[in-house]
Amino acid sequence: MERRPVIGIATAVEQARWGAWDLPAHLLPRDYAAAVQAAGGLVVLLPPDEAAVSHPEQLLGMLDGLVLAGGVDVDPGTYGEERHPTTDTPCVERDRFELALVRAAVAQDLPVLGICRGMQVLNVALGGSLFQHLPESHGHEEHRRQLGSFADADHHVELLADTLAAEAAGETHHRTLSHHHQGIDVVGEGLTVSGVSAYDPVPEAVELGSCSFVLGVQWHPEVDPDSTVIARFVDACR
Repeated sequence: MERRPVIGIATAVEQARWGAWDLPAHLLPRDYAAAVQAAGGLVVLLPPDEAAVSHPEQLLGMLDGLVLAGGVDVDPGTYGEERHPTTDTPCVERDRFELALVRAAVAQDLPVLGICRGMQVLNVALGGSLFQHLPESHGHEEHRRQLGSFADADHHVELLADTLAAEAAGETHHRTLSHHHQGIDVVGEGLTVSGVSAYDPVPEAVELGSCSFVLGVQWHPEVDPDSTVIARFVDACR
């Protein structure tokens, strides 16, 4: 059997219930792992690890690629702002862990795919900032129509030709599934905006041309059976 590329997916920290228990848990929606496995990857879940914040090399040395998944809003303090009333209570340990991992992964040219929050983490890790509430800054709620649901979440994005984003999606006018209320404001150092929303100029894809595969997408390819983005990422990890 051909060796499967090992893909690490960073997990959330959330209160969860199962059986008689109600405890903090490391969580990841199953769709992320399922999509990577369907593309031929071997998934390893990565809970926040304080030791890896200062020394991520051992962990990253076991991986062929890194996925930053969706979840709660990034702590605005990481990009020098006060928390907006609509911004989630941050998970500081997750932010510290993921920011350290992505910076080290970029430095060693490990393939990285940031999804939704993950794209925002990538941007902040490289010195960028975020709009904390798009309905306030951009005047509409097309990016997240139903809280906690991908029903009626179809959202078109325009990708620039001859970019990694367009190659991964297989087209430039791309239908996506969207669920976010924050977005990129100041773009991180070295990143190129390779896609924007069809509704406004909010960046929907960013990439780092100095690396072989570092891509952030503001949508959710893991829940879209027609998407080729994750398969293209896993191919890069081989």
